This record gives sequence, structure tokens and C-alpha cells, in this order.
Amino acid sequence: MLKKLLSSSLHSNSSVVLATDLDGTLLAGPLPARRHLRELFSGNIPYAKLVFVTGRGLESILPVLNDPMVPRPDYIIADVGATVVYGDTLLPVFPLQQEISDLWPGTQSVVDALESFSYLERQSVPQERRCSFLVHEAMIDDALRAVVASLGCELLFSARKYLDVLPKGVGKGATLRKLCAHLEFAHETVVTAGDTMNDLSMFQEGFSSIVVGGAEPALVHAVRDDKGVYLSSGEGCAGIIEGLAHYQFLKSEKPSVVHEEGTSDLVMVYHRLPFDELANGERRKPKSPNGIMPTLLNFFSSGVEGSWVAWSQQSSRTPSNFEVHVDVDVEKYPKLKAARIPLLAKDVDLFYKKFSKEAFWPIIFSFPDKAEFKQEHWEHYLEINEIFAKQAALEASKGALVWIHDYNLWMVPAFLRMLRPDLKIAFFHHTTFPPSNIFNIIPWRREIIGSLLQCDYIGFHIPRYVENFVDVVRSYAPTKILSQLPCAPRFMTYGCALGVDLMSDEIEVLGKRVRLGAHPVGIDCAQIDHLLHKTTLHHKIEDIRAQFLGKRVILSLERLDYVKGALEKLVAFETLLEKHPEFVGKLVLLNFVTPAAPGMEVYEALRVEVDTLVGRINGRFSTLDWTPVRYFYRSIPYEEVIAYYAMADVAWITPLRDGLNLVAKEYVATQGHLGGNGVLVLSEFAGAAVELHGALLTNPYDAKSMEEVLYLALTLGEDDRTYRMMRMNAIVRSNDVHTWGEGFMRAVIPDRTIT
Repeated sequence: MLKKLLSSSLHSNSSVVLATDLDGTLLAGPLPARRHLRELFSGNIPYAKLVFVTGRGLESILPVLNDPMVPRPDYIIADVGATVVYGDTLLPVFPLQQEISDLWPGTQSVVDALESFSYLERQSVPQERRCSFLVHEAMIDDALRAVVASLGCELLFSARKYLDVLPKGVGKGATLRKLCAHLEFAHETVVTAGDTMNDLSMFQEGFSSIVVGGAEPALVHAVRDDKGVYLSSGEGCAGIIEGLAHYQFLKSEKPSVVHEEGTSDLVMVYHRLPFDELANGERRKPKSPNGIMPTLLNFFSSGVEGSWVAWSQQSSRTPSNFEVHVDVDVEKYPKLKAARIPLLAKDVDLFYKKFSKEAFWPIIFSFPDKAEFKQEHWEHYLEINEIFAKQAALEASKGALVWIHDYNLWMVPAFLRMLRPDLKIAFFHHTTFPPSNIFNIIPWRREIIGSLLQCDYIGFHIPRYVENFVDVVRSYAPTKILSQLPCAPRFMTYGCALGVDLMSDEIEVLGKRVRLGAHPVGIDCAQIDHLLHKTTLHHKIEDIRAQFLGKRVILSLERLDYVKGALEKLVAFETLLEKHPEFVGKLVLLNFVTPAAPGMEVYEALRVEVDTLVGRINGRFSTLDWTPVRYFYRSIPYEEVIAYYAMADVAWITPLRDGLNLVAKEYVATQGHLGGNGVLVLSEFAGAAVELHGALLTNPYDAKSMEEVLYLALTLGEDDRTYRMMRMNAIVRSNDVHTWGEGFMRAVIPDRTIT
């Protein structure tokens, strides 16, 4: 629970206009102070206004606006005073902006006039209505000043290296004074804050001013005797808060909100509980053979104090007699509690089934034409993510690790970092991550990336997704690649559409370091081996083989989803039968399609198309005793799936896009256990393609490739089939789901004590 202390922190009936520099000032200082200031200027000080006053160009400020630790400004003065806009719309403040523009002779005119001053090194940063250079102070002479004056401009030198050519009379202080007059802000309510000589002009306008700790010595020297300037000892935001208290706009420098700490050293944030809840209140193990759940639970088996934060569908968000905390399994995980978040059925439908699947899913898998974006749905998504973050904040002990899972919870890191700056936050994407030109279609891309950059570590399935993420970040803010790793030999590089030779494993963005890694999820090989030892399963395998005696069997097993490429696969199979009549009567495509979850209307049209195409193929080629496509639109028990893996000559897995594809790995593990030599035909756009050396790769967008590679799989020599399967089986078993979990955790905390 949050303890509100606002009444003791804020001055009664106070109002203030804080005009602050960014770098070294608002964007600096300890995280608790940054959070405190954000809360103060997010509606907690009556009538308060915030103005960013910075030397940055407006374009480079955009990432700051989506940093959850930074309050949203009401106004922005950028380009050392040459740009002035509204903070919400980023539209110019007229007539102030027009007056400044009228004074500017034009960038090209300035560049041409200064061409002879070869020692001026122009800065390659976004800038408007000014020209910015790097130069030694000793090089600034009367000749340079004269040329600049002839253009109707003037010079500003700061931080011992930056030289700005600005319209005459324009600067941070002058533009701030004009903005305050235009908006009729009372002079005594304005407080300025800065840390370099670039900010001196603000302090010369007679406003109450704050020089934060660690400021440029020249600035401190220039204002030392000015009684209207307060020299803070605290750096960055801490110095601003100290100064606001000095000027009595705050009663106290204490944080406005104190957040209680929980007791969990490890917090899992997952949309699903680690058990199924029945209508009568009982619980049971999940029906799904998902190996991820047991792997994540295993981190709590050694008695680690932990919480599993997930939703619980209820008839109300505040149900009576609702237990938030329940045991997961007292014997296996004695110190693990499920922290249940009560959500309505309509919350789940909108947040997960509708918005996440209709807005994000198509973008994630590079089908932007199928995406639907609605602002009200996004706001609901934010609301649910904030609820998850608040619960996680309540669960975590000081400095705990919070591990967040998948795109449904993209915004949790932003809310969580605001609530608990002390936490270590890790995130894993269980899907693909698209290239920047696709991801950036999302209207809220900046907010999402701003949130993810609050993480300490972000994991993806394969290196290509890491690099896609880095490219998106580079379009968001200036990004330094701090280190890279070679991808070979574990991952394919040039032999696959998703291959890449180097992977960035640490980046720096806006002064914050984020580590990255590739961790392809594995499968539970032990579970498959256990099933394959069962006599009943062997009988099932023999029964299926008897049904298809004398036939070659191609197995296709997938969900009903446009990303899975079901139509392209059926067309390729039809072409194979046309071009190779020798397969007629001797080849069967077992096509299992798992229905989409109830309420997923987006897939209904696809189902009709699949039904139609299957009917066409069977209508063309069927005989009295042979049907080429055996089509099943239903879920099948996992044990039965293993039986089909065991007897299939070819597993045909050709999604148009897939984050990884565990079906491919399950087929390999099954064949490997039995000493089989089945052939895996895999789309090179499935993440598993870069990991499973030995699969026959195909391009599902290329009908010729699809047909020819399938033909190759059916005609491949026995020795080649055996070698390929042995190689893939070794890979799958060396990198199972337990290896995935341990590898991710070691990457997040190299010296961890959680086991």
C-alpha cells in the first residue's frame, strides 16, 4: 500500500513555474529524487507548471518525454532558446516562435558565411534556428564575432567547448522571460534551475534560481554573489528539490510518496497463474504441456522467497473476501505465493484477446495491414499494466529481481521503475521482435521503448531479434553499442533469413546501460522421454502406423493463425501432387489445426479459407481408398501429439513468421529418443531455424522453394536423414527448457544466489 505524505511535503496553496535545464539538472541525480520530482510535477503541486529549457534540439528531446522517471513538461524551450513549443502537442507557441524565426537569417547563410573559419567543427546533432559548433575558446576572435554580427546573430560559448550561433537577443533567459510574460506567469512564482554557463542567461532575468550540485565551475563563479541564486549541494533533481524547499515552494525535501517493500527476492510477472482456477474455486495443474511454467517455478524450489504476479478472472475488480495471496504448492515451493490480480472477463478480453492480438500481434509478426489501433484500448492496456506493476512493487523486497514476461506487459517496467527505483528488472520476449520499419508503425512506440529501456536486462529468442530491438532503439534516441558477441557457431549467420553474425549485448541510451541477450526457449525433453516409455503410447504409435501402412506421412501441426502460413503450405502440397504424380496414393498430409481461443474473431475468415483449400485438394486428387489431406480442426492431447511425431516421415513446419517454434523441437526430441530419421522442413522465418542446424530450410513466401524442399525431404537419402536428426537432437537436448531458464538467470545476475 502507498503511504501518502503529500500534505507534509507541499507548501499549502503553493504554485510554482519550474524552468529547468535537462542534462546535468532534471535528468541527473539519484533515482529517488528523480521519482520525487516527477510525482511533484504530475499533479501534486497545485497550479504547478514545468518548462524544459535546454540546449538540445526538439527532436532529441522526444525520448526524454517518454522516460517514465521524467515529468511531462507544459512547455519546452529548446535549441538554446530558438525553439518554443507546447509540451503536450509540440506545436509552436505563437507569436513567440514566429518572432524568433523572423530574426534567423537561415542555416545555410550562416554555414556559408563561416566557411572560412576552418577550425569550427559543426555538431552533428538536431538543431533549428541556430548553428552549433565545437571549438576551443582561444579560437573565438574578433573576426568571427564580426561575421556573426553581420548576420544579425550573436555567439554563446558554454561548457568550454560548445559555440552556438543564435539570432540576436535570443537565448534561454530571453525566451523564458517572453514565454512567462505571454502566459502571464507571476514573476515571483518562477524558479529556474541549471548547471552550465548555457543556463546563465536564465539566472540573469531576476527569477529565483537554483544552481545544482556539481555544476560547471564557471557558472558557480558567475553567480556566487547573486543573492537570488541558491547553490544546492544535491546534484540534479536532488538539488532542484533542495532549492524548491529553500524558496519555500516545498515544506520538506522528503519524498512525497513512500512505497512499502515486500518480502519476495524474486518476483515473476506473467499474465497467467501457474495453475488453472476452476469455477468452484478449486485449482489444478495447467492442461497445457507448456514447459516454461515448471521451469520458472523451479527457481523457487530451493526455498527462495518469491511471488508470482498474474491475473485472476473475477466478477469484480474488488471482489469481497478475495485472497490476493495464495499458496502455489506448499511442499514443492514453500515460500512462493501467487499474487492474484482480480480482473473482469471484459478486462481480459480487451487487454489480451482483443487489443494485444489485434494491435500488437500483427506488428510483432510483420503483418501491419492487419493491425488495428484504438486509443481507448491503449489506455485500458496502460491501466492493466499499471495494476500489474503496482502489485509487483508491493511484492518485491529491497533490490529484488522482477522478471516480466512478454509483450502483453510491455509497459510494466515504466510504472515499476517509477514506484521502485531500487529493483532489478528483467524482461523476456516470448515472441519475435520485428524490424524497426515495422515496429515503428505502432502509435505508442516511444512509450513502449521508453518503458523497456527501464529494464536492466532484456532477453529475446535469437540474435536477429536483439538486433531488431537495437535498431528500434536507435530510431528512438542516440544509442551507443558498448559490446557485441559473435553469433556462430551456436546460431546460423549467413545461411538463414534470420541470421546475423554479430549481436549487441550491451547498449547505452540516454545515460542508462541496458544488457541484452539471446535465449531460445527449449522444451522439456525429460517429459517427452517419460511419455515415450509408456506402453500405452507405443500401442498408440503402432495403431497410427497401421492406419497409414504403405504411405509416407507428412505432419503439419499448428494453431489457426495467419502467421503460421497454412494456406501457403496447402498450395505447395497441391503443386507437389501436380508435378510428381508418383506420390498420388502414396503420400498423406496429416494437417492438425488447433482452434484459436474463444472470442478471437480475427481468425474466422482464415478458417473458412483453409477449409475451402483442403476441400479443393481432396476433391482433385482423392481416390476411393486414399485421401491426400487428412484435416483435423481440433486440439489433441499432448500424448497423442507425441505419437504423431514418432511416426511422421516429415515434419512440415513453415510459418510465415514465428518467434521460435517449439513443435519443431518436440518433433526432433521424439525422433531422437526413438533413433528415428525423420526430416524436419522448417521455415527460415521461424526463430528455431537459426538454432537447428540440420533442418531443411524453406522460404514460405516462395511457392517454388516450398514445393522443391518438400520434395527433397521425401527423397533424401537415409544416411543424410540420420545425420541431420542426430545433429538436431544433440542441439535440442543440450539446450532444453531448464538450460534456457538457468542461462537467462545467469545472464541477469551472473553471481546470483537464486538456484
